[in-house]
Amino acid sequence: MRMNDVPRSPCVNVCFLNDEDICVGCYRTGQEISHWGRMSDAQKRDTLVKVAQREKASRFVSSVNE
Repeated sequence: MRMNDVPRSPCVNVCFLNDEDICVGCYRTGQEISHWGRMSDAQKRDTLVKVAQREKASRFVSSVNE
């Protein structure tokens, strides 16, 4: 993603929060999901970095950031 690009939501329409408040579909926290529409582009990019880290650390692999 280039810095000028508007960050897209990582939502994959698999919405279920696990016991750690992480969505099993997009790897965002419940708070990140609820605040996404009000986040600046920079905040969204920061969140996407966290999403990628959570996804990589999980035992499940998807294509959220490909």
